[in-house]
Amino acid sequence: MHYPRLFSTFAVLSLILTACTDDASPIANDSEMATATELPADDNYRPVYHFTPPANWMNDPNGMVYHRGEYHLFYQYYPDSNVWGPMHWGHAVTENLVDWEHLPVALAPDSLGYIFSGSAVIDHQNTSGFGSKENPPMVAIFTHHDPVGADAGAVDFQYQSIAYSVDQGRTWTKYDGNPVIPNPGIRDFRDPKVIWDEAREQWLMVFAAKDRVQFWTSPNLLEWEQVFEFGQDAPNHDGVWECPDFFPLPIEGTDRTAWVLIVSINPGGANGGSGTFYFVGDWDGETFTPLSEPPYSTDEVVRWLDYGRDNYAGVTWSDIPEEDGRRIFLGWMSNWDYAQVVPTTTWRSAMTIPRSLHLQTTDFGTRLRQRPVSELKQLRGTPIDIPGEKLAAGVHELPLSDLPEAGVFEMELLFDLVDSQAEQVYVTLSNESGDFVRLGYDRGRDKNEFFTDRRRSGKVGFEERFATELHRAPRWSNEGQLRLHVFFDRTSLEFFADQGEPVMTDIFFPESPFTKGVLEVYGDGHMRLEGGKIWPIAGK
Repeated sequence: MHYPRLFSTFAVLSLILTACTDDASPIANDSEMATATELPADDNYRPVYHFTPPANWMNDPNGMVYHRGEYHLFYQYYPDSNVWGPMHWGHAVTENLVDWEHLPVALAPDSLGYIFSGSAVIDHQNTSGFGSKENPPMVAIFTHHDPVGADAGAVDFQYQSIAYSVDQGRTWTKYDGNPVIPNPGIRDFRDPKVIWDEAREQWLMVFAAKDRVQFWTSPNLLEWEQVFEFGQDAPNHDGVWECPDFFPLPIEGTDRTAWVLIVSINPGGANGGSGTFYFVGDWDGETFTPLSEPPYSTDEVVRWLDYGRDNYAGVTWSDIPEEDGRRIFLGWMSNWDYAQVVPTTTWRSAMTIPRSLHLQTTDFGTRLRQRPVSELKQLRGTPIDIPGEKLAAGVHELPLSDLPEAGVFEMELLFDLVDSQAEQVYVTLSNESGDFVRLGYDRGRDKNEFFTDRRRSGKVGFEERFATELHRAPRWSNEGQLRLHVFFDRTSLEFFADQGEPVMTDIFFPESPFTKGVLEVYGDGHMRLEGGKIWPIAGK
C-alpha cells in the first residue's frame, strides 16, 4: 500500500480529532457506514466490463474473500476526492465475478489512523471467538496507518489490526485490542495477508517490512508470533516491497504442491514504476525456501507476474470452495508513476479482470501462468471467425466494424511459428485522430519477445513517464505455436501471450474510441495464421 504525502499536520490532526468524537459520522461510528455513491453518468474512459469505483479514488484490492455464494472485494478508497487521501475500505460483492453490487464503505479511519491494505478470512472454527461455528465470523486483517506519526517523521506509525463481521461483511466491529501486531520500529510495515495453513492447523500471515516479507503464525487471529523473514538477499530491491500474498498451488501434471509468494514493488517494476513479481518454493511451517532451478534460479532472474505497466498490488481470494479449486487473482490496473493524474475526473482507476493462477513445469523452470476466469465467457457475443491463411508481409484488416461498441472485445489468434519466416506480427488499434495502441511478437535481430506500445495512444502528456518507451516481455516458451489472447475495454488491454505467461496489462486514453484494427506482418516471408476469433463483449 503505497501512499503519497498529501496532507498537512493540521489537516491530519483535524481528521483524527473528528474520528474521536461521539457524533454520528462514518469515521466516528463503525455501525454507521458511509453510503455508496450513486454511479455517475458514464464517460468515454470508464471501462465497460472491468470493476471501477462508483466515484472518486480507488487503489489496492483488499480483503478478497468468498463466503456463502459471494465474492467480496474490498479496496483502498477515498470517498471524498479523485486523488489519494485518508484511506477507507470500499466494498463490493459479486456472485459470478462479472456482476458487481456496490455496498457501503466497510471500514473508515479512526483514532488509530487510516485503514490501509490487508486481507480477510472466514474463521470457520471460530478460533477468534468473534462468532460461532454455526455463524463463523468474517475477519479483516489490515494495517492501521497513523498519519500524525508519519508526518512527524516517526518510524513506528504502521501496525496490524483486525475487525470482524457476523453478517456477511455488511457491518463491522473493530477489535478492542488493536493493534494485534505493534510496530517494532520499521518505517514500511504493512499489508497483511492471512490464510489458514491447513497442514499445520494455524493461521499464517505475511506482510511487507520495508525490503522483505515477514511470516507470522497464530492459533486464533489475536495472538501472533513471528517465525520467519524472507527477502533480504533476494533479487529486486529497487523500491519498497508491498502487498505480499502467499499460498500453496499444485504443479500441474505432477503430484507436487509448491508455495507461491507474490510481492509488489514500487518503484522497480519490469517496465518502470510499480510492478509485481513472484517466487516459487517450499514452506515447512517455519521457513520458505525458493526452488533452485538453474539457469533461471531466483538468484539470477526476477519472475514478473505482469510485464505491463498497469497491474499492481494484486492478491488472491481466500476461502474459495475446495470443489472449485481455483486460486483467483485481481490487481489494481494503474501505476504509481501517474495514477493520480490520469485524465479521468469522476472516478480514478479500475481493477484487472479476474485471473486464475497455475503452476507449470517448463524449460525455464516452474512458472506461474494466468488464465482469464471462465466466468468472463458469459459476456461474449456472437464470435467473428478469422480464417487461417498465410499472411504476406504487410497490413491485413481485422473485422472490427460490426462490433456493438468500438474497442470493447476479446480476441484470440493462433500462429504457426514453424511454418513462418516473418520477423514480427502485431495488432494495431487506431481511430480517426491517428491515435493507436499496438501489441505483438518480435523475433527479429535475435529477439524473442512480446511488446506493447502506447506511445501515440491519445492523451499521453499528463505525466512524462506515461508513454516514453515500448513495454517488452521475454517469451517463456519454446513451442512452435504462438498464441495472442487479448481483452480490450475502451482504455485498457490485457495481453495473455502463449499459455498465459507472459502477461502484459496497459491502460491508455485515446481522443476518440478505437474503431479500426489491423494485423501487421513485418519482414521477409509470411506469417502462418492458423485461425482466430473476435468476441464482442457486453458489460453487465
